[in-house]
Amino acid sequence: MSCTNCGQQTDIKSLPSDCEKYGACSSMSCDVLTVYDWLGNMELPSHQTPFDIYEVRFKNGRKAFFKNVNDLSLCTGEAIAVESSPGHDIGSISLSGELVKKQLQKHAIEPNSDLIKKIYRKANQRDIDIWKKARENEANTQREARLIISKLGLKMKLSDVEYQGDGRKATFYYTADSRVDFRQLIRDLAATFKLRIEMKQVDLRHEASRLGGIGSCGRELCCSTWLTDFRRVNTQAARYQQLSLSPQKLQGQCGRLKCCLNFELDSYLDALKGFPDTKKILKTKNGVARFIKMDIFKQQLWYTYNDTEDYKWYQLSVDQVHDIINLNKAGKEAESLGDIEIVETSSKVSFEDAVGKDSLTRFDEPKRKRRKSRRRNTKTNQNKSRFQKKSGNPKGSNNNHKRSNKSNDNNKKNT
Repeated sequence: MSCTNCGQQTDIKSLPSDCEKYGACSSMSCDVLTVYDWLGNMELPSHQTPFDIYEVRFKNGRKAFFKNVNDLSLCTGEAIAVESSPGHDIGSISLSGELVKKQLQKHAIEPNSDLIKKIYRKANQRDIDIWKKARENEANTQREARLIISKLGLKMKLSDVEYQGDGRKATFYYTADSRVDFRQLIRDLAATFKLRIEMKQVDLRHEASRLGGIGSCGRELCCSTWLTDFRRVNTQAARYQQLSLSPQKLQGQCGRLKCCLNFELDSYLDALKGFPDTKKILKTKNGVARFIKMDIFKQQLWYTYNDTEDYKWYQLSVDQVHDIINLNKAGKEAESLGDIEIVETSSKVSFEDAVGKDSLTRFDEPKRKRRKSRRRNTKTNQNKSRFQKKSGNPKGSNNNHKRSNKSNDNNKKNT
């Protein structure tokens, strides 16, 4: 069984050939949130039974854990009917086996917890037809619900609607800046759609992860592909990385600071451990110097004097700044920054050094000289014709004269 995007089939039916998911798309899809079970081929000891808890995935990457109480033979990618309140829901198995234990430990859920509900049965054709019909009504339900919200004048944004597998319940996901009294809204929605209504408020980051999109880097959003935990991001992370505090550059699709600001923050913090305190001033013979900026990768800092009018920046290394601070602690003044500053020499790279003795025009097409020779021949012929016209000899008169001389010589020999 391979996904619909795979062009070819392999000998192993459960392994797709082209999508490079290594068997993870057995659920007839190439979803980015599908988990690869790297312990799936592991054989359990003879006395140990397989783990009876499965991870089930629903719409927009929502996942939950369910227990196989009926000892059904299930595999990854199968559609199953699970317990819900009320009725049942339809989902697909995303993970099974020993990796589910790791996921339970990650989410701090005990295997005997009441949060883990039951698996009823494998989904039959009737269950799938009802589930598909309910999914088709989600767009119209969301459109009509937004009209009801606008009539009531509620300050909230309805981002998504999810129907339950049996079509008896609908969950409305919304975002709001403040508390919303939606009691009248629930009455109107229940009277309009004849359903059990559940309102769930989500954060702006979770909304972006559910809807998806393309970031400023040109790739899919991290929160909708692989990022599952949302850590707090503040402007201090941008300051540590020497980034400009521009909201347009630091703001993500969700309207909050980008999550990628935390990706390289730890490496920056490790690099900054060897840097001196930027609040300290440097006492030199020419005056007091204060900090301007730093380059973490080059391990360099820039200082300038307070009293001078030119405001020249002096480039110093981290070791030089530490030495000056140690001299100031000892009650001594360092030399002027102009005597110890780093002077960078720009090296000019010529084309001969980069290429060698070969010429840069060695790949160019050679110039054709035939055209020039033809032009010269035409000019000489034109000059000859002009000279013959001026002399009064028509074209070919010299040849006729030579032929007449040859005929006269032949007549003399015959006589």
